Amino acid sequence: MCGKRSKCSFSRLEVILIVCLVLMTAVTVVLLVLHFLTKESNDRSEVANYLLGVGRADCTGPVAEIPLMGYANPDQVGGGLLTRLYSRAFIVADIDDSRRVVFVSADIGMVSQRLRLEVLKKLKSKYGELYRQDNVILSGTHTHSGPGGYFQYTLFWITSKGLIRPSLNAIVNGIVKSIDIAHQNMKRGRLFINRGTVENSQINRSPFSYLENPASERSRYSSNTDKEIVMLKMVDGNGQELGLISWFAVHPVSMNNTNHLVNSDNMGYASYLFEQEKNKGMLPGEGSFVAAFASSNLGDVSSNTKGPFCVNTGESCDNPQSTCPVGGAAMCMAMGPGNDMFDSTRIIGQNIYSKARELFEKASQEVTGPLSSAHQWVNMSDVSVELNATHTVKTCKPALGHSFAAGTIDGVGAFNFTQGSVEGSPFWDEIRDQLLGEPSNETKACHKPKPILFSTGEMTRPHPWHPDIVDVQIAAIGSLAIVAVPGEFTTMSGRRLREAVKREFDSHGTPRMDVVIAGLCNVYTHYITTYEEYQVQRYEAASTIYGPHTLSAYIQLYRGLARAIATNTVRDLPRGPEPPLFNIGNMTLVPPLTADRVPANKTFGDVLQEVRQQYRASEVAEVTFVGANPRNSAENATEHNFLTVERYTSTSDSWHVVQNDASWDTRFYWTKGLLGRSNVTIEWHIPHDTEPGVYRIRYFGHYRKKLSNSHAVSVPFEGTSSAFEITTL
Repeated sequence: MCGKRSKCSFSRLEVILIVCLVLMTAVTVVLLVLHFLTKESNDRSEVANYLLGVGRADCTGPVAEIPLMGYANPDQVGGGLLTRLYSRAFIVADIDDSRRVVFVSADIGMVSQRLRLEVLKKLKSKYGELYRQDNVILSGTHTHSGPGGYFQYTLFWITSKGLIRPSLNAIVNGIVKSIDIAHQNMKRGRLFINRGTVENSQINRSPFSYLENPASERSRYSSNTDKEIVMLKMVDGNGQELGLISWFAVHPVSMNNTNHLVNSDNMGYASYLFEQEKNKGMLPGEGSFVAAFASSNLGDVSSNTKGPFCVNTGESCDNPQSTCPVGGAAMCMAMGPGNDMFDSTRIIGQNIYSKARELFEKASQEVTGPLSSAHQWVNMSDVSVELNATHTVKTCKPALGHSFAAGTIDGVGAFNFTQGSVEGSPFWDEIRDQLLGEPSNETKACHKPKPILFSTGEMTRPHPWHPDIVDVQIAAIGSLAIVAVPGEFTTMSGRRLREAVKREFDSHGTPRMDVVIAGLCNVYTHYITTYEEYQVQRYEAASTIYGPHTLSAYIQLYRGLARAIATNTVRDLPRGPEPPLFNIGNMTLVPPLTADRVPANKTFGDVLQEVRQQYRASEVAEVTFVGANPRNSAENATEHNFLTVERYTSTSDSWHVVQNDASWDTRFYWTKGLLGRSNVTIEWHIPHDTEPGVYRIRYFGHYRKKLSNSHAVSVPFEGTSSAFEITTL
């Protein structure tokens, strides 16, 4: 023991023991740190639940003289370009790559049966049995401003002026290319799901139909539209963001039926904003991050949030028939929140993008579990539906009611048709009978109370007017079930379908599934209303082509698919009757391409009206060139760019592209003249944050040159504006 005045000292043994204790403590700490670092590293690699691939490809097609698909307005043909159209593909595979699911959202009006069959044929030739009808979902965003002409059934064939090969090929090739890109970029990754509410971006355009649904059912919901947006986030094993798919129910009709510029409307603008945000420094359409804003149960949901007004008097026409005191139904139209259709597109798209971005950043609920997909072809004109133990009903041969011809408040119809017609018109019925034949008594009885205008299921010349064979499909990605529907489900129809599918999963041992509806998938069959909504025969009900029990039939079919997935009996599902592929010739009402010509003493690409020497941000720079038919470019080259905006860099004495024809701020107008002459006007709506400097606008086209009576070639050319200066405000 140490005395008070003496210093304490440790023996040699004690010193050795202390040193050993310190060393052991240090080694323990190091080992613990290494253990947790290794565990964290292993966890990061172990939590990669799937192989993921994303891809985007152009599917714009011809932007001139082709009818735009959506409003069925014969006067609405393409006359230029606002934004390019893209196919966005997402592939999810099990880690062992034993199963795959493909989801494609394309900036088109809807997926047609012809389009789907041709895509599947190309995929089979490339990949064998890897991508099939059961594990590939093709969905359209439902823009009403994309080229038509990609249908094989006669009704759509008529409104699109035939089967237009350049339009169909552009979409088929774009979809396949987007899948190719996703396929080539598969990597280990993780999925996260999130959901939220988008406000001030939609209204129910048939509220009087919605009110026909039981009050007890309506009381469960706070709104007559589905305001929820569902977002699926994709990251790789290192946390690098790959892309997203979101589903939201709204019609992309911010661009109305007076528009002639090809564009992707409000949902496409949301994609544009998200991809520009994530692909910093890249031009639109470039960069690896892919953001799809896909359609859902949008049947009765409009983006024209100001509601319906009489365009001639300004008074409201929010009534069961959507008619005005003066001018009738033709005067009743809804408008968006903006000052014009461009502004409305921007506002609605911005709202959807902003909520999706917030959800993307906060997404933390991980999607895990196995992959599965179920698909059947069904003859929808002959489905027996068990409503209860004692009551069985059937679907009908396709038919459209009188209110179909009335159109909607988003795009009115013609003549004196009105929504809500439960009685036919002797005048129009007589004309129909003389031209197309009278509907059979069986079809009339099956569709009651719909007064039939076109009995399309009984019209077969030159080909059937409507499909009988329809795709039904569900893809399950872990806890997420994507219900791919072949048309436009109304708000309440979609709610009933989602609940039925979710209950089916729950009752067969797969609880807590997130069920989303993907709209406009695989084949187009118009609308699907509830039985109650069908009774008042507004536009959506008149366009429910398989009769009053259409929704009940789909619920029965999709419950069967969900049950097969939940019980692992998909292989036992009947395949169903394959859809036909009609041999349709090249007959079309689209004007034939002719030789392009120029005014005297001019050549293609010459400037006819110059830009000003100076602009300020937020002004519009405009230049007009001697042009040529843009269809020459679509048929001559894929992914042709019609314009660039370029900025001069003095240090390198060179021009650099800052905008292209996919940019929201550029507009490309083609004006057809006489005797093969045409002009092109390019506008650049200069963003407020544009960097001051010297700029120019360039135009790229092809003119058609006739070499002989039977042979012509497309010759590339370009034009360039004078340089102009942008100054600060």
